[in-house]
Amino acid sequence: MALAFDVAGLTEYLHEIFPQVKDDFAIDAMDEQGLRMRLLTAERHLRPGGTVSGPSMFALADCAIYALILSRLGQEALAVTTNCSLDFMRKPVAGADVIAEARLLKLGRVLAVADVLMYSEGQAEPVARASMTYSIPPKR
Repeated sequence: MALAFDVAGLTEYLHEIFPQVKDDFAIDAMDEQGLRMRLLTAERHLRPGGTVSGPSMFALADCAIYALILSRLGQEALAVTTNCSLDFMRKPVAGADVIAEARLLKLGRVLAVADVLMYSEGQAEPVARASMTYSIPPKR
């Protein structure tokens, strides 16, 4: 499926419809195979023990997949998460951004299914994996 945005256009659209994420996430790249987004890790994303918090990694996975779906659908702000499975596999590096590599598995009329692997920047092994399903609202 063709892309509905380039990186700059999708970033601008996300900031318009979801300004809360502007300071936390950045889209690094996207193409027909997927999307790479980073959590701009800051002190507010850390938990005791000096690691990136689970809620921050969930937010990264959710925003990456949301952006991935929008990159295909275009201006469809009302797509929503209906299911998530998240596996935390390794302790992320506290001083590094977390990188999400998202790929779309299925884009249907009503549901989209995608998965994401998350890595501490500069590390080869994933720190977490998520699988999500989104509901796509009917055309009006």
